Amino acid sequence: MSIISKKMTIKSVYLSIIFVIYFSIFFSTAYAEPIVSIIIEKTAYEYCEKLFYIIEVSEITGEPAIIHIRDETGKGSSAIPIPIGGLQNLIPAAFPFEKEQFAPGKYFIDVEYNGVSATSEFEIIDSDNICIPGSIKQFIIGWINGEIPDGYFVDAIQKNVDPRLIDVPFEVNAENILEINMPSWVKENVGVWWVNDMISDKDFAQVFNYLFDKKIIKEKIEDDAI
Repeated sequence: MSIISKKMTIKSVYLSIIFVIYFSIFFSTAYAEPIVSIIIEKTAYEYCEKLFYIIEVSEITGEPAIIHIRDETGKGSSAIPIPIGGLQNLIPAAFPFEKEQFAPGKYFIDVEYNGVSATSEFEIIDSDNICIPGSIKQFIIGWINGEIPDGYFVDAIQKNVDPRLIDVPFEVNAENILEINMPSWVKENVGVWWVNDMISDKDFAQVFNYLFDKKIIKEKIEDDAI
């Protein structure tokens, strides 16, 4: 065999190897089954804590993932669509766990995406933590934006927040509700911090209990106390 023939044979072998590798990679990528998984921040939560987890996918289809959260009996939430914008998607809960809504025990997160599903579990531990109900968050935002007077905000606290957390030392009624005032820095700082999760429910409550105790918030505030 001539040198030229040998070189052509070697070249053909190299080309064959390259084609085999290329098509192996192409077909393994093109026909690989999609993958979805849940990476949960931790496996045990107490009341007033928020659930955080990551949905990890192998490809982005433009369709949302569908989430269900259920307890050990199988009772669960309705379908929750979650937008998938990347291979890893951080999902923070909008509201913390509240004792009135979640009993202690095991819970499961089920996710369906691109024809596949995954499940992860966590546990809610019974504790004495008391939360500010998530249902009044929108009310607090309205108060921060100046849409709701101070008196109506204090009334909402008195009616919706456990007095062991925030104790309003006077009864809010139709006669005094418009006379209740507080310094503007309370809503501009403390209110904004709480809404943006910069301080905890406990911190928020401590500030208001202090303001009530020192009569900085009272039925009628003096101008020089502002």
